[in-house]
This record gives sequence, C-alpha cells and structure tokens, in this order.
Amino acid sequence: MADWLAALDRRAALRAKAGLTRTLRPRAAGDPDVDLAGNDYLGLSTHPEVVAAAGRALSGYGLGATGSRLVRGSTDVHHALEDDLADWLGVDRALVFSSGYLANLAAVRGLVQPRTLLVSDAHNHASLIDGCRISGAETVVTAHADVDAVAAALAAAPGRPAVVVTESVFSVDGDLAPLAALHAVARRHGALLLIDDAHGLGVTGPAGAGAVAAAGLAGAPDVVVTATLSKALGGAGGVVAGPAGFVRHLVETGRTFIFDTAPPPAVAAGVRAAVALARAADDLRAELADRAGYAVRRLGAAGLPVSTPDAAVVSVTAPGPEAATAWAADCRARGVAVGCFRPPSTPDHRSRLRLTLSTGVTRADFEHALETIVECAPQSRAELVLP
Repeated sequence: MADWLAALDRRAALRAKAGLTRTLRPRAAGDPDVDLAGNDYLGLSTHPEVVAAAGRALSGYGLGATGSRLVRGSTDVHHALEDDLADWLGVDRALVFSSGYLANLAAVRGLVQPRTLLVSDAHNHASLIDGCRISGAETVVTAHADVDAVAAALAAAPGRPAVVVTESVFSVDGDLAPLAALHAVARRHGALLLIDDAHGLGVTGPAGAGAVAAAGLAGAPDVVVTATLSKALGGAGGVVAGPAGFVRHLVETGRTFIFDTAPPPAVAAGVRAAVALARAADDLRAELADRAGYAVRRLGAAGLPVSTPDAAVVSVTAPGPEAATAWAADCRARGVAVGCFRPPSTPDHRSRLRLTLSTGVTRADFEHALETIVECAPQSRAELVLP
C-alpha cells in the first residue's frame, strides 16, 4: 500500500535534482516585501473603495454564495458585475465564474461542436491547453504568434468548424498576440476566435478595456473573450464575454459554471468597485507603461536578457531552473518578491524571472527592486546571453 507514496517520493527527488521543486510560502497581512510577483497591476486589491464595497456585501450576504449560480448562488451583485463587465468590454453579455481557469475551460468546451478543429498557440496558458484537451476536439498547436501557421492549419481543414485559441498578452514574456491579423485569418476561413485577455484587461485598450478592444475587435460576433478578475481588478474569479447566445449556452451547458459554487458576493462587489476605478485609471496605465520601459532599459543596461513588454509583464531569462530559483531566493532575502518561472510552466523550456509591475508599489521601491535584481543576478553575465 505504501508503494504509491514511495513512487511519489522518487518523483519528488527527481524534480529536486532538476531544480523544479515548488514550495508554498505563506505571507502575512502587511507583508513588507516589494511585490513584483503578484498580478495586482493597478494596486486595486487594497484600494479603500474596493475594500469598503466588499465589506458592505460581506455584512449583507455573509461569507459565501451558499450554492451554485443556478441554485442559490446568484445575487444582484453578480448580475450587476456582469452588466458592468459587458458594458466595459463592449459585448452583449458577460458571465462570471469562480476562477479564470474555470472560465477558460468552459469557453473552449462551449465552442466545440462535432468535428471542430482547435488551433492553439504554443505559448498558451495551461487553462487553455487543458480546455483543448478536455474538450476532446482535435487540436493543432501552432508556432507562437505565427499567423501564417494558423492560416495553414485552417486551410488544411476546409469545411470544418474551427476555433483559433490565443492569449492577448502572453503570461510568460508579456508579448502581445497579433490579434487583428489572427481575426482576419479566422474570419476568412469561417473560424471563431477565442482570446484570453487576462493580462490585458485593465492595463491596455481604451479606458482599460483590454487588448481585444485595443485591436478593434470588441463586440465582434465571431470573437469570445475570457479574462480573470484577479489581476488588474485585484479580486478573484473569471469572466467569459461575447455574444448573448453563447453566454446563454454556457449557462445551460457549461459544467464549470453549473456545478461550481458561485464566487462570494463580497468578492463580486469588490470587483465591481474595481471595474469603475479601472475604467478611470488612464494615469495608472501610463505609469505602468513608463515603468515597463524603464525596467527594460535598466535591466538591459546591466547585460540581462530582458523581454520587450507590451503591457506590464517583464521577463528576464535565467541560465537554468537552479539559477532561477537561487536568483529569486536571493532577491526575496533582500525584500523583493519576483516570479520564478521554470519548466513545465514555460512553453520553451527556458527558465525566467517574471516581473509583474504594479502601481501599488511606490516608484522608489520599484526602482530599488530593479537594482536588487541586477545585484543578485548570476555572476557570469555570459551565462545569461540567449543562444
């Protein structure tokens, strides 16, 4: 009976040898570290108006939603949030889920019909990859941001229903997908386009409406948008937004919607307050863009291989998983929290530090954090040069 546990121990030892051990590190309220690891882009998770809105709903509704959305979990707060999100994103309807992961699973599965071909970008998030797998549909994985490869995959399946699946701002390197070109190719072949705008919503686009809106695709009848409510909006949950008929389809058939407990009303109320703030936060978006540019210049000047960000995600390549882990740990020991991305979380098997910028961090602390990252970098800059 213990053999299965022994097998798990052996696998854990192999991961440790490869530098791939993952560890939970609890943080206390008021943690003093400079946070370049979380996704609170606009600093809204602790904004007084957001916290106050959540507190009022907590007092009125209690801690949890008490059931799934179709049983007792839907409140007027959930519906108001969905109306606000639909208006912001310029779509017919929006449907809130308890996580962005579940929203993506539902969206992919909901778009699949018999003989559907899914064309998925090689750098897509795990939730989109899992959505493709769970759907049971044939999936073609195309080279990252390669519009010609997408066109070839669609052309090879004439007459079949198809869905092109992509992120907008990719979560590892922060680069932007060629959304307008992907949409043109998809439309030419009669395919739908599913875009995960998790890292674009609140950060890019008119009034922060995201990369889909910035590409001029808001409200297109052949485009479905997903996003998380836990990044720029500082809360929790996910959303699927698009044509009213598709949202109705998910309400009636989406397993991760039907069989999951609704997000707590207090969270929905806090996110709704965050939406209003995010729509008016052009100054914060300008500051994020300025910080992204500054980070690239400073890290690049230090000889570090740094990505060119299209939003608020900046990545720095490390020599390998062990070096990335040690680099991140050295930064943490000096009061700077950075993301540490290693295989299998990276699509190209390279390890990185990922920096997610936030206006909730003061400018002085942000610049100090960059100096810390430079000072803690592996000693041999030559090791960091990309092949």
